[in-house]
Amino acid sequence: MQIQPIHTEDDYQKALNRIEEIFDAKPGSVEGDELEILGILVDEYEKKHFPIESPKPVEAIKFRMDQLGLEQKDLAKILGSKSRASEILSGKRSLSLRQIKLLYKKLGIPAEILIQEPEPVS
Repeated sequence: MQIQPIHTEDDYQKALNRIEEIFDAKPGSVEGDELEILGILVDEYEKKHFPIESPKPVEAIKFRMDQLGLEQKDLAKILGSKSRASEILSGKRSLSLRQIKLLYKKLGIPAEILIQEPEPVS
C-alpha cells in the first residue's frame, strides 16, 4: 500500500484497516515501517478530529478521591477546613496556588489540570 495523508473519514478508515492487517509486522521490516508511519498519521488525525478534553479540576479531584477511597473529610484535612473542601467540590470556590500545590503533592493530580479555570456554577 502506498502511504498517503489522511484527509477524510474514508482515508482514516482505510488506514485503520491497513494497520489491522499489518499489526504484527516485525519492527524494521517494510511492513513494520509502514505500520509506524500509519500509526503516526492516524494519531495526528485523531488528535485533530477527536480531541480528548482534560477533565475539569473538580472532576479530577473527585475522581482521584474515589480512586484512593477518600471522603470529603479527608480532602478537608488536606485543604485545611471542611467549608473550603465543600466550596471547592461544589464549584463555588476556585483553587488557590497553595491548594493546587497541596493537591498535586498529596493526591498526585497533574497541576495542568488543577490550574484550569472552573466552569461557572448555574
